[in-house]
Amino acid sequence: MAAEYYDFGPYKIHHSSVFYTTDLSFAFVNLRPAMPVPCFVALYLSLHVLICPKREAKRVADLTADEITELWIIAQKVGKQLESYHKASSLRFGIQDGPQAGQTVPHVHIHVIPCRNADYAKNDDNYDEINEKEELKQNFALDKERKDRSLEEMAQEADEYRKFVF
Repeated sequence: MAAEYYDFGPYKIHHSSVFYTTDLSFAFVNLRPAMPVPCFVALYLSLHVLICPKREAKRVADLTADEITELWIIAQKVGKQLESYHKASSLRFGIQDGPQAGQTVPHVHIHVIPCRNADYAKNDDNYDEINEKEELKQNFALDKERKDRSLEEMAQEADEYRKFVF
């Protein structure tokens, strides 16, 4: 039987938001996405999911070799399926390792973000936007616009992902 809640740093993730688990890790949908925008906004794109170890580890250096291996195997598997499901053409994988790197939840996690061909006219354009968005994030402007989704909305998205991740 699945756990009712999974620990994600100081937060509890309801089992209905979790769409994939192993002995060491779990994958879940995002609580506070922003409106869908080009791929780079990565951390806030509603299409992305998070993968983290079941054991709370604040930093990548705190993970065991087995945890690191499993996280990336799951990221590869889930990423491949999300890319197909969302008709994307690429993936972005992101980790913020520590508060100065932008980590807001002190529990290692990988963001898996499907990216589409039309996200940028030129691939390098995302770097200008990254810098601009990071400045806004520093001022909390992006967080003020983000809204929590209901448990029902997240459960519905997780149900969709459960159909293709096995």
